[in-house]
Amino acid sequence: MKHFNYFEFDSPDIQGSGQLMDSKLLEMIDLVRDKFDKPIHINSGYRTEAHNAKVGGKSNSSHLKGLAIDIACNNSRDRHELLWCLQDIGFNRIGISKTFIHVDIDKDKDKNVIWTY
Repeated sequence: MKHFNYFEFDSPDIQGSGQLMDSKLLEMIDLVRDKFDKPIHINSGYRTEAHNAKVGGKSNSSHLKGLAIDIACNNSRDRHELLWCLQDIGFNRIGISKTFIHVDIDKDKDKNVIWTY
């Protein structure tokens, strides 16, 4: 990875768990960072079941499989630009909140969807 370190994707309760992230997902987010041309802060990457429950994640969360990332984003201009970059790189499962954008590449879930929190 050019722009990130594995620890940025760690579940807070297990050091080194960021290495359980899917390599294709990490490759894609690195390409997004190149296009976005601004720092990207990762709120959440890999999650253990305990941490997922603590943060109110769904029982079938893609974070549990290392297939999802939540990116900090809390202003409309960055949100617009980041969404464009994410879709241009090939993300097709995107969740949008006021403070973050969720992306995942979970093949067990519907593709070509955008939802809000």
